[in-house]
Amino acid sequence: MRLIAIETATEWCSVALWHDGETAALETRAGNRHAERVLPMLEQLLASAGISIAQLDAIAFGAGPGSFTGLRIGCGVAQGLAFARDLPVLGISTLEAMAEESGAPRVIAALDARMGEVYLAAYEKTGESWREVLAPGCAAPERVPCPAGGDWTGCGNGFTAYRAALETALRGALRDCAPQVRPSAVAVARLAAPRFAAGAGMDAALAAPLYLRDKVALTTAEQQRLKRPARVH
Repeated sequence: MRLIAIETATEWCSVALWHDGETAALETRAGNRHAERVLPMLEQLLASAGISIAQLDAIAFGAGPGSFTGLRIGCGVAQGLAFARDLPVLGISTLEAMAEESGAPRVIAALDARMGEVYLAAYEKTGESWREVLAPGCAAPERVPCPAGGDWTGCGNGFTAYRAALETALRGALRDCAPQVRPSAVAVARLAAPRFAAGAGMDAALAAPLYLRDKVALTTAEQQRLKRPARVH
């Protein structure tokens, strides 16, 4: 099987090629320039491998949660390439991709969702796949749910932005913390390949990002409230 994977849910932009278990990838810190980077990166990756888009069997993308604009770009590119060639597509959870990227067996993945919140989910490795322990959600870091048991590894930039609050909310559950872990197209490809092989691909028209909230920015008044120090009673 030959598939490409696209991950644009964060400030990083990455693409990967999966060819019968072997992977090649490109990654760059794109900021807000994913739209101008992703297609040239894909073209470069495929050219280096000597593979044309016409030789692909499927396309996977990081479905979210994450940056609203980034998710729309990743999904849109996957759909555009798939429509033209009648290829199946598959969206992979950004948070599950972080768990896959971490290399740990029990992962609490947290992304900074801005506006004083995090996107968070928990996964446990069972054999070669991941079991969802906490479904993806969006909450203030001090109010995130805590999975049962201990020996969890916290990963993602949510732990950079809100480490103290998350460690308090997840008290007793965390064994380790790896805030540098981020979702990658390689992880998306690794998760997607067996699912495509099992027939999980869908028509490009049905592909959609995973949004966990509709609001993308705080009002000026809300920003000011977040900046105010908490009152001591």
